[in-house]
Amino acid sequence: MLAMTPNAVLAARSAMADGEGTEAGLRVAVQSGGCAGLRYAMGFEPAPQDDDTVVDCQGLKVFVDPASALLLDGVTIDFVTRLEGAGFTFDNPKAQGKCGCGKSFAC
Repeated sequence: MLAMTPNAVLAARSAMADGEGTEAGLRVAVQSGGCAGLRYAMGFEPAPQDDDTVVDCQGLKVFVDPASALLLDGVTIDFVTRLEGAGFTFDNPKAQGKCGCGKSFAC
């Protein structure tokens, strides 16, 4: 399944702490869209869905739906700070191509 670096977990926990306090975990999904065909989506949710896989990433609960799980297997999520800004990055060994911003990919 997917993995998160310590920087990514720290950034997600920080964002979660700034929320409403009802978030139980981070949803990571793959959706149609983006310039390469598929895009990553992330957001906080109060509970997993019945058919979700729940991944424990250093104590952070990550919810993944069954369709996304196939495309996220082996992905490592990181959080980087660069001159252009900060954000999450996705290292996906299954991606056959990706766009310049790194938020969408093709399989």
